[in-house]
Amino acid sequence: MPLAEKQRQLIARFAIIDDAHERLAAIVARGQRWPEVVAAERTEERRVAGCVSAVWLAGSMENGRCHFRLAAASSLVKGLAALVAELYDGETPAAVLAWEPGLLAALGLDRQLSPTRLHGLANIRRAIREFAAAQ
Repeated sequence: MPLAEKQRQLIARFAIIDDAHERLAAIVARGQRWPEVVAAERTEERRVAGCVSAVWLAGSMENGRCHFRLAAASSLVKGLAALVAELYDGETPAAVLAWEPGLLAALGLDRQLSPTRLHGLANIRRAIREFAAAQ
């Protein structure tokens, strides 16, 4: 599925929730089900630099496609990071590098989250791009 369609589906899944706080709670709940970086993998090399709340991201390749697992010290951060990771999971490195997400703005999260959280999400996106570029 093209990334534009995947993003449209993700936006549609959460945009039907009118209340911004409930929408964020649904994103957090979905993040709790995202594949986890286990404790032994939570190394400094997997830690996303620039995030106030600790985030670890592990990328892998399978059949030419990127896959991401993550862990975070905060359930809110894990949910938000999982939203970004879900968009890129299963995509080719070229697609990951070429597509800039519009999820946060479309869901109003760019107005709801603090600048520090938004900066952390940008760093998670950067880490995903760096993984893709290395492939």
